[in-house]
Amino acid sequence: MGKVISLVNQKGGVGKTTTSINLSSSLGYLGKKVLLIDLDPQSNSTTGLGLNKGEINKSIYDVITHSADIKEAIIKTKFKNLSVIPSSIYLSGAEIELIQTASQEKNFAPGDQLKLQIESIRDRYDYILIDCPPALGMLTTNALAASDSVLIPVQCEYYSLEGITQLLNTILLTQNKINPKLDIEGVLLTMLDGRTLVGLEVVEDVRKFFKEKVFNTIIPRLVRLVEAPSHGKPIIEYDPKCRGALAYINLAKEVIERDGNEEEGTREGARATV
Repeated sequence: MGKVISLVNQKGGVGKTTTSINLSSSLGYLGKKVLLIDLDPQSNSTTGLGLNKGEINKSIYDVITHSADIKEAIIKTKFKNLSVIPSSIYLSGAEIELIQTASQEKNFAPGDQLKLQIESIRDRYDYILIDCPPALGMLTTNALAASDSVLIPVQCEYYSLEGITQLLNTILLTQNKINPKLDIEGVLLTMLDGRTLVGLEVVEDVRKFFKEKVFNTIIPRLVRLVEAPSHGKPIIEYDPKCRGALAYINLAKEVIERDGNEEEGTREGARATV
């Protein structure tokens, strides 16, 4: 059965969508069957994989508002082993609809809208990744309720840890109230400029704070990573020999390795702590 991982950080511009696109494509490149769900109203994961928003018939909005079955919204991309459920501008107003649904239906807990749909297709994929919006609202609640774990991108810049405590509190609340099995997959350091002292200090601070939860892989700040989405390609297709492509392949290998450890029962202490 596929593992569901949400990529979450309420702070924008930390490399969340870049990681969603490139981790999912790298997992596919390594032979894993992957579904990427674009839950961000900005639709950057959708366009970053070369999809034309004007040609999309069904989106994740239709899925969570029960206008379509999740299977109808899945689009197979041209990239190896990778499918996507696109986003929609209508997600911007979906928060109110989700709150109304949860309050009106007695047997509907907050977050059930997405979870129940994902459960019906989990066995089709090795990994289901969810690119969450940069906010801790109902869309993110739905993602956390449906997920096995959370991957937190943290930018290697000053103020990078601002808001992380709030995010960890949200994860704890989700564990206690909605999804007791939710784990932290890992913390990913992104956009590192190794020439700056601040970047290196952030790496040290994050590793002290999160300890073994931090991935060994660090994503560098590269122009090629910024360029790739404008061409509708993940970095592994746009420039497979650049440092960014190698970094995301290494990250994908780490994710697979951690899951292997989990299956063997050696991964412990994955619940969030504040």
